[in-house]
Amino acid sequence: MPAYNLDVYMPVVILMVIAIVMVVGALLVGKLLRPHNPSELKEQAYECGEDPVGTAWSNFNVRFYVVSLIFIIFDVEGALMFPVAAIFKKFNGIAQGGLVLASLLLFIGVLVSGIVYCWKKGDLDWVKSFTLESYHHDRDQAQAERKTA
Repeated sequence: MPAYNLDVYMPVVILMVIAIVMVVGALLVGKLLRPHNPSELKEQAYECGEDPVGTAWSNFNVRFYVVSLIFIIFDVEGALMFPVAAIFKKFNGIAQGGLVLASLLLFIGVLVSGIVYCWKKGDLDWVKSFTLESYHHDRDQAQAERKTA
């Protein structure tokens, strides 16, 4: 039966114990030092500095979520270009700079085509413009659905 040397794991165990003690200690010190003065105003839900009125089941404008998702997508993709730019000089030194540049330009082309698509579709407008054609199209479509139902 082979004997396992578990001494190599002792630094990991010590660091885990220290981390747990620090977290519990910080929570305990915070509990002991902070004031405890509950009031009705402090227990009220906080919504961006506005007094909450109505129920939590009210409708929100979906435009906020669409614009924020588009921002996150393009922000993350833009951040992915920085590592490529950081190592471009090394690739250029081994005669692979053209390949890296071509792939980066392809990536930027996909980003530009995506933003143009969102722009043409009107997803970047905070308030979509109302056209009479879209009203008639929606009305006709609703009437057709009522007839089939």
